Amino acid sequence: INQVIVKVLGWVIRILPLGIFAILFDFTLKISGDSGHSMDFLNQLLDFALVVVAITLIHGLVILPCIAYLVTGISIPRLLRTIARPMLVAFSTSSSSATLPVTMRTAEEELEVPNSVSSFVLPLGATMNMDGTALFEAIAAVFLAYLYGIELSNVMIVTIFIMAMVASIGAPGMPSASMAGMQMVLLAVGIPLEAIAILLVIERPLDTIRTAVNVEGDLIGSLVVKSRMS
Repeated sequence: INQVIVKVLGWVIRILPLGIFAILFDFTLKISGDSGHSMDFLNQLLDFALVVVAITLIHGLVILPCIAYLVTGISIPRLLRTIARPMLVAFSTSSSSATLPVTMRTAEEELEVPNSVSSFVLPLGATMNMDGTALFEAIAAVFLAYLYGIELSNVMIVTIFIMAMVASIGAPGMPSASMAGMQMVLLAVGIPLEAIAILLVIERPLDTIRTAVNVEGDLIGSLVVKSRMS
């Protein structure tokens, strides 16, 4: 049975790019027919990517460091210099779990977080604390609703953000793991699941940035716990 499953998965992986291309081609034709501009869809996709990058950077370079400063008193420049290495590893691997050894070493040796704190907070955060993932899923759901012409009420927008936070909790610390939780967010507001294929075109580069922010949030979380225990 295992060999059959592996074989079937191999076939799926081989034809997946063709399926994504077909969905995007069909969607682009629909937009072109409605607006008369074949580049509208690509421009909208680029705008979406820029919005995600901007909001994620604001969260990672402004909001999280400010929280660390207000709670622990650590200066923002020193914090960013200290956590640069694990964030760079997270950026290059797109995996919170793969970055965990570097994250723990940085927390214990450079941020002076006790092992009793880092060994509990950081592995837990690598699975449950997904700031960047929650931001991406919420923005992506609003973007897809716009593409499909679905009008979102205030209640639906609140639902999207709540479901994005819930879906990000427990997401595997591996590349593109947010796509699994994205289904829950889309179903909550009636967006077709095939819309996920649209995100796959640009999801990979965006994943690197949000993974770095996820790791940053884990390190700041360990600092907050340390300050509360001292």
